[in-house]
Amino acid sequence: MHYFNRIRTRYILHRHPISHDLWKKVSDSLDILHGMTAVEKAHLRELITLFISQKTFVGAQDMELTDSMCVVIAIQACLPILKLGLNCLSGWREIIVYPNAFIVNRDVTDSSGVVHHENKVLIGESWTRGPLILSWHDVEKAMSGAHKGSNVVIHEIAHKLDILNGSANGFPPLHNDMAIKEWSTSLSAAYDSLCRRLNHHDTCCINAYATTNPAEFFAVITEYFFCAPDILNTHFPDIYKQLLLYYRQDTLMRRHDFSALN
Repeated sequence: MHYFNRIRTRYILHRHPISHDLWKKVSDSLDILHGMTAVEKAHLRELITLFISQKTFVGAQDMELTDSMCVVIAIQACLPILKLGLNCLSGWREIIVYPNAFIVNRDVTDSSGVVHHENKVLIGESWTRGPLILSWHDVEKAMSGAHKGSNVVIHEIAHKLDILNGSANGFPPLHNDMAIKEWSTSLSAAYDSLCRRLNHHDTCCINAYATTNPAEFFAVITEYFFCAPDILNTHFPDIYKQLLLYYRQDTLMRRHDFSALN
């Protein structure tokens, strides 16, 4: 079986490569790739080629998606799984892209069993075995890195990784060499600290949306890990260490190496 998978992978990479010009144009425009080695970028390029072959990109509200837009999304979706493998993003197929934020209407049941009708304006959404839904306006906004710690694609991919354990609770499947107690203690302490700051109207060092629940906390700190690792490491070094072990990427060192060369 592994032999046939390797043959199929080589076939896709050979028959459906991302052109050099398109890759260079998009990768050069993404702040989150700064500091990556040539080997890492080559691996990422292969990953996004396979990712695009497996997913169906759909433009909502008559939006026409270009190859460049699909590659932008694919790069940001695959960066978190660079060392985890593409299988982490299997089990779903569609990526639906809206021009801007979109409205979701649904019935939700509270802890008392009462059903409420809810209207929400979202910039991204991730279903357990369903599509990844994104606002292109917000995807584009994150490309320059001007909004520190903000990346809607990475946020929603973090949810996809989180639910691999069965539910979105801020506890993705950890590697065998990671201690569950250390993960739980570090994330719980940081989450509680942020909630206390918010309750006392103190300034939050990271996006206050992280205090919504543990699942959103994990997604937000993942955004910071890839987009603003200096901020995350300054305020929550234990969290940075846990995410380094989980994602197997030293994003802070990557940024330092890039800064030293520029």
